[in-house]
Amino acid sequence: QVQLVESGGGSVQSGGSLRLSCAASGDTYAGYSMGWFRQAPGKEREGVAGINTDGRTAYADSVKGRFTISQDNAKNTLYLQMNSLKPEDTAMYYCAAGTGRTGLMFRLLWARESAYKDWGQGTQVTVSS
Repeated sequence: QVQLVESGGGSVQSGGSLRLSCAASGDTYAGYSMGWFRQAPGKEREGVAGINTDGRTAYADSVKGRFTISQDNAKNTLYLQMNSLKPEDTAMYYCAAGTGRTGLMFRLLWARESAYKDWGQGTQVTVSS
């Protein structure tokens, strides 16, 4: 099991940037697939970005070209760089850790909540117009 703690959320204006961090403890997550999810008020939680054990990444269409997921295994930290933020990006953002997958299984499952077993408590991102 891995414990996850997100940070870096805040309030920014449209077009601004934020970098979210997710610090992992309890177990090295080098063997896990990691993901960022978000949930806006009144909406279901959705997958934003994922990264697998080979370092391959995947993104929701709504954030492609604006968000970048990365990780520093030496620091046991996952990141989400968010640029060109829009009001519709306003949400609580969560990081998650799941069974390490590669290839087709990663591409099929990275955005599914059921593919992850450990979750952080979330960090709020608010983008004003």
